[in-house]
This record gives sequence, structure tokens and C-alpha cells, in this order.
Amino acid sequence: MTDARLINISALQHFAFCQRQCALIHLEQVWQENYLTAHGRQLHERVDNGEPETRKGVRFERGVVVTAPQLSLTGKLDLLEHHKTSNQFIPVEYKRGKPKTNDIDKVQLCAQAMCIEEMLAVEVKQGALWYWQTRKRIEIEFDISLRRQTKDLIAQVQQLFINGSTPAPTTGQHCKACSLIDICQPNLAEHDASNRYIESLFNMEAE
Repeated sequence: MTDARLINISALQHFAFCQRQCALIHLEQVWQENYLTAHGRQLHERVDNGEPETRKGVRFERGVVVTAPQLSLTGKLDLLEHHKTSNQFIPVEYKRGKPKTNDIDKVQLCAQAMCIEEMLAVEVKQGALWYWQTRKRIEIEFDISLRRQTKDLIAQVQQLFINGSTPAPTTGQHCKACSLIDICQPNLAEHDASNRYIESLFNMEAE
């Protein structure tokens, strides 16, 4: 895949959420914030802007930029831990909400690990997801199944980029949480009262 366009690791999340959203953001360069995205951005800014430090034999590097041409990936890691005694690298991804019912957060984290492996020629065995809503850190093992799932999703996103066309809009429950709803489906946004829309955002966060 070295001849293919590098895609941002964040595109994997966008594609899994909605293929049209992924195309709007990464192909058409369209972006608009809502309460959920603003909250997530502020969380990542606080994490990414911290200074590097070493505590108890662990080096903490924040806002680490990775580029892996063989995988066709690039992006920024929230936090990279280097455990010096074992020489283990552990990527840590911070999330605004709570653990999802699907594996997309694990896939995004695995993609980060695979980038580290390509760049540093090391094996990354595990990473961690930290969720703001639950204040819990969850350790993730990068097994064969998760790695295969990650590669499959990378290939799907890459094919979307190669095709270069934005999928047609489809409606669903996920549309209520999308910051691009008034750009993607302006008619749908116009028929949804603003107070009901704001209420749905808070309800989704509380679930």
C-alpha cells in the first residue's frame, strides 16, 4: 500500500460511524463542531499539550505524531508510554464518552500500535483506552483477530479515498450525534426542533 494516499487514523473512527461523514471530512474537508465534538477536542487538547516526563521508569510522551507508509497511515497519539525496563511501548487513547458496544476504539488504538511498530521496528503487545465519562482505563491486547480487523478497516477507508466520491446520505439514530447534520442533510436538521436536538445529545451522553 506504499503508493496509496496516507490516511489519518481518525478516519477509521469516522468511517465506522458513517461512511458519508468520513468522506465529507477527509475528502471534501468539511468540518463543523457541536457540543460532543467540542468536548472531545478540549479533552484531547489537555492531554496532547502536556510536557514529556519520566516517572518510575516510564517515559510519557504526549501528542506523538506517527507516519507509517507501509500501512498508509498517519496521525497523532494522545499519549505514548515507554516502559524502559521491559522496553515496551504502550499507546494510550483518551475518549470523551464511555466504552462502545463495538470494537472501533480498539481498532483505532491497534492502528496506532501498528504505526509504532513500523516506525520503531518493535512489537507493541498492548495499549490502553481511557474514558472520561467512566474515569476508567481499559487495557487492550493486540491479538491476531484485532490486527486483522484493523487492516480490513484501513483497506476499506483507503478504497473510499481511491474512489474519491462521497456516499449518498442515509438517515439513522447516529445522525443526531453528528456535527455535520445540517451540512449533510439540511432538510433533516430543519425539521428537528433545536431544543429536542440538544436534549438528544445529553441523553446520548447519559446512556
